[in-house]
Amino acid sequence: MTDLVIGADGLPRCGWGHSTPDYAAYHDTEWGRPLRGDDALYERLTLEAFQSGLSWLTILRKRPAFRLAFDEFRIGTVADYGDADVARLLADAGIVRNRAKIEAAIANARAALELPEGLSALLWSFAPPPRPARPTSFAEVPALTAESTAMAKALKKRGFRFVGPTTAYALMQATGMVDDHLAGCHVVAARAA
Repeated sequence: MTDLVIGADGLPRCGWGHSTPDYAAYHDTEWGRPLRGDDALYERLTLEAFQSGLSWLTILRKRPAFRLAFDEFRIGTVADYGDADVARLLADAGIVRNRAKIEAAIANARAALELPEGLSALLWSFAPPPRPARPTSFAEVPALTAESTAMAKALKKRGFRFVGPTTAYALMQATGMVDDHLAGCHVVAARAA
């Protein structure tokens, strides 16, 4: 995969964002865009955890089914899930049927409800200062950072599961806490403080 690719539409984008139409849409409209809100960030945290060991494309294509299965990722609703919901989710062929990840999603909703500052404020508290420039190649993009390691540790301390440093960094990339679009990519840099 080339680091920066000019698409058929004439727009330069990060190479991974050019590989499929699903990725192009996600790259151009969501990835790296600042996202706030407890339920919105809970959805992304949950999907990143489900992605562990799988292709992000698999999760992206199953996202509508995940939203339906997990009640649009409303934290209060998922926190109330019980054994019948776990059984329902394990039987849902539209999502990734992994008991440990399903149970983690429920436990994480319960842990999120316990956060006095809310999930969004906690996660964004680990966002590093903006870099002076975007990376010029994916060789410059880390898999984890000191900030993602600290985020994962803080989440685990509060009872969250499936939130290692690499998952935390992927969340930071996806939600605009860091801007890992390559220099020259058509997506405009945007960072919410």
